[in-house]
Amino acid sequence: MKPIKVGLLGLGTVGTGVVRIVEGHQEDLSSQVGSPIVIERIAVQNIEKVRNISVDHNRLTENPWDVIRDPEIDVIVEVMGGVDQTKAYILEALERGKHIVTANKDLMALYGSEILAKAQEKQCDVFYEASVAGGIPIIRTLIEGFSSDRILKIMGIVNGTTNFILTKMSQEGASYSDVLQEAQELGYAESDPTSDVEGLDAARKMAILSTIGFRSNIELQDVSVRGISQVTKEDIAYAKRLGYEMKLLGIADRSDDHFSISVQPTMVRKSHPIASVNGVFNAVYVYGEAVGETMFYGAGAGEMPTATSVVADLIAVIKNLKLGVNGLKAIVPYKPKKLKNDEQIVYKNFILLHVDDKAGVLARITQVFAEFGVSLESVVQQPNEHNPEAEIIIVTHDADKASMDKVLQHFEGLEVIRRIKSVYRVEG
Repeated sequence: MKPIKVGLLGLGTVGTGVVRIVEGHQEDLSSQVGSPIVIERIAVQNIEKVRNISVDHNRLTENPWDVIRDPEIDVIVEVMGGVDQTKAYILEALERGKHIVTANKDLMALYGSEILAKAQEKQCDVFYEASVAGGIPIIRTLIEGFSSDRILKIMGIVNGTTNFILTKMSQEGASYSDVLQEAQELGYAESDPTSDVEGLDAARKMAILSTIGFRSNIELQDVSVRGISQVTKEDIAYAKRLGYEMKLLGIADRSDDHFSISVQPTMVRKSHPIASVNGVFNAVYVYGEAVGETMFYGAGAGEMPTATSVVADLIAVIKNLKLGVNGLKAIVPYKPKKLKNDEQIVYKNFILLHVDDKAGVLARITQVFAEFGVSLESVVQQPNEHNPEAEIIIVTHDADKASMDKVLQHFEGLEVIRRIKSVYRVEG
């Protein structure tokens, strides 16, 4: 049997996992596809680097073009990261008729539509399961499992670093800065954690998921993003007191074929299954018009979970190769992109206000909500021994974003309100 030859771009954490699985599970994998699978060439930054896996140096190159232009290679597996240069490698590989498996969320969020269009033109596969939620097979599920349904909502914890931080803050009452430092020491957060904690990583993943789920070309700039760096332990304590957990959620929803996509710290009712997803784990909740509620949970990162998704994509490419159907499963967005305006974006809100502690304040505040048509689910005023001002906690019913923005803008000029301490979306 002629072996299927694979070129690997990158031998870091995930690349090492790919080599381990392909070479360690060779009998199982080859029995599924009917051929041996050989990793023919591997592009690395430094051939002499000491690695925790044994690889023949003759297979290594420091020039990715050696892998891309090798006529013997059938499939390129890209786990090196990067965007613009990596895009050039991928497009050249597709031009040469090579199939692509990538774990690169940045690449697919920014240039996915261009890459998929080129793949369709050249009748090549491009699979990217590992780009969103590590070992959770969510992309394949959205494409195949929901093929007969209309997805109305996708809600996900898709960044393990922020979920670790918020979990520790919730369980231990620790401050954001202390837990961030711990996450960096444990290797969960980078020395520059901006992409994770400001929601950019999650936003890229939600752009990918909503493009697939809604069959429309959702771009990164279409995602409204707010990170967790301003979340305080007091905010989380109030959430818990009211029966919520704080999570950084990516939320994509559709109504009347108009879409809204956001990433923001959100108070999730404790009875909702996504509220119990803790630590570095990820979860994606999907609501289908026919099937109703479903949720997918698992490890969102790490060598072996992510590599498992990469190799599963590789197996899918090879099966298509044997059947002669490469390039026929590509999901190219076909629906026009209609983003919701602020009047169409509707959800519950939590608001914490510091106000003058005197008679009539609450009446003036509720009058503002009534003026802009926002109804209230609950209002709690309570003393805080650490704060000489009164604290008012408000949870609204569903309200459109435009009306809520007017309420908050009006509060800024209301003399009885000392400060708008916190505002969060509420789900579940």
